[in-house]
Amino acid sequence: MAEETARRVTRRRARTRANLLDAAFAVFAAKGFGRVSIEEVCEAAGYSRGAFYSNFATLDELFFALYQERADLIASQVADALAQDGPDLDVPASVDRVTEVLLLDVDWLLVKTDFLVHAAREPAVAQALLDHRTRLREAIADRLFRVRGHTELPLVLGDVDGAARAVVAAYDGVTTQLLLDRDVDAARTWLKQLLTALLTDGSGTPVET
Repeated sequence: MAEETARRVTRRRARTRANLLDAAFAVFAAKGFGRVSIEEVCEAAGYSRGAFYSNFATLDELFFALYQERADLIASQVADALAQDGPDLDVPASVDRVTEVLLLDVDWLLVKTDFLVHAAREPAVAQALLDHRTRLREAIADRLFRVRGHTELPLVLGDVDGAARAVVAAYDGVTTQLLLDRDVDAARTWLKQLLTALLTDGSGTPVET
């Protein structure tokens, strides 16, 4: 009986935490980090301040947890999107899948940009952002490494890590424009063109050596 009660409490607390994170995501995206109060997050989630403080000590801690959760999800989605081909790398198909994942949510880009600005002033927080970017690069580099011998990359990119860095840099550039004009379709098209040009001879055909 005591164990069942403990399990119910644990499940309830996990739901409360998840609901607070979901509510915070919407509020941060709408108003921006630094313009949001604990009361606003609680109101959006339908909880009291007590529920907030039973899960998070500060708004910064919640923001950090929110970023980590979403960043881990996206890194996993990118890895899954890249894992769907066989030994050869179908560049156009892989680019299509990755751009669908990366450009799906403008609200995430707003929150991520807020986190970038916050991290630029806080070295400890910056490490979390660097870790996320490293996971993204490693997922891309790992896929490119596994297709070596089957699909060659343009020599100008250097090794697979250089190619992975180029992919992330292209994403950074395109999403900056997306945040200003909110044209997701145009951003997705442009990113597909950039990544295809980076990873192939420009025509969508992998470079052969």
